[in-house]
Amino acid sequence: MKVTLFHFMPYRDLPAAFPPKGLASSWVDTPWWEYGDANKVTDYYNWSLDELVLAARLGFDGIGTNEHHQNPYGFMCNPNLFGATLAKLTRDQGLDHVALVQLGATISSTPPIRVAEEYAVLDCMSGGRLIAGLPTGLGNDVSISYGVTPMEHRERYREGIDFMLKAWTAKEFFAWNGKYYQYPKVNLWPRPVQDPHPPVLIPGGVSSSTWDYCHEHNFPYANLSYFGGKSAEQIMDRFWDRAADKGKDANPYRAAFLQIVAVAETDQKAEEEYGKHVEYFYHKLLHLPTGYISPPGNADYKSLLNIFMSGKNLMQVGDLSIDLKPFKAKDMIDKEFVVVGSPATVREKLAAMAKRLNIGHLMVALQFGSMPHEQTKKNIELFAREVLPHLQDLWEDQKWENEWWPKRLRKRTARQREMTTA
Repeated sequence: MKVTLFHFMPYRDLPAAFPPKGLASSWVDTPWWEYGDANKVTDYYNWSLDELVLAARLGFDGIGTNEHHQNPYGFMCNPNLFGATLAKLTRDQGLDHVALVQLGATISSTPPIRVAEEYAVLDCMSGGRLIAGLPTGLGNDVSISYGVTPMEHRERYREGIDFMLKAWTAKEFFAWNGKYYQYPKVNLWPRPVQDPHPPVLIPGGVSSSTWDYCHEHNFPYANLSYFGGKSAEQIMDRFWDRAADKGKDANPYRAAFLQIVAVAETDQKAEEEYGKHVEYFYHKLLHLPTGYISPPGNADYKSLLNIFMSGKNLMQVGDLSIDLKPFKAKDMIDKEFVVVGSPATVREKLAAMAKRLNIGHLMVALQFGSMPHEQTKKNIELFAREVLPHLQDLWEDQKWENEWWPKRLRKRTARQREMTTA
């Protein structure tokens, strides 16, 4: 299994009384002039980059960035700025085993020619280590922050991907006269190192349209869940059912999953050390209404029909509209929204989750909420030493081909094995 350290890159120091009564959301509505401090952000950005490089140094298969706008949850407004920094740092430090998992640029709200160019730059800078994540994007980013009409969101997105693939691979000049994008002459410089192009990864939620799109285009799907593996069972079961309907095999590398994880010496110590950071993440950073996540018109007919016909349980899976404030850290740990515990506990839960969901790519968030830099480093180091090697061996005896990872990084090197056993 390929394991990526995924980083939210959050604002780590909102006050205890946040959110105040009457504040609709921590996304878009939180006033910077009351809560933000640019001097602190200087540290947050640099700590986050150091944490990602530390994971590369300790043998992780990938390091991941993401894009969000106008909020303290995650303010990598252009993940490619950070991807470029990571490409240079990892190359200079001899960490060429690690993939750059960009999760990624939101092309429905950014000119796709720019994303195609920036991703090609990252692939060249890294020497062919890019995974081109192309999320549909949350409604509050695409429609509220960037002003894209919700009804146009998915069409723009899919046209943007079609354009990017052609721009990366065309052997002639071409004009693009699409519904949403028009370019009189396309001749992309540079082109990616990977041939014909970097692997594409499609992150998403519970949209059946996204699942079908992935199967029809042979793209892997990444379920970005905030509520753990148990809550995702119905989602992934339906994903795999639709794969079978489309004539696709059950290769686990077709799927990825995001999980928040914290490790300490014992289960009790882990709950004590990380509990307040779990509550910070769910109570403060995920304070947002459903209308921001998916404004009316954002979800297409097929996806809405699937949700409403799938019963109450699927509708509640990953539903950020529920009030999370009554949940204490222990509640969320017990429900396995987060996987928190000793190395043995975390190993067991993550391995069982990966097998149950049939996923070949696991993205772990080892910094979340208000977790400070030193504690994050401890979490990464303990995970890398005591958990990571056990997960990376999953699926090796199944002989599945992982065609959705950079070709030269598909096999772990002896050096990478040494990193995770040192």
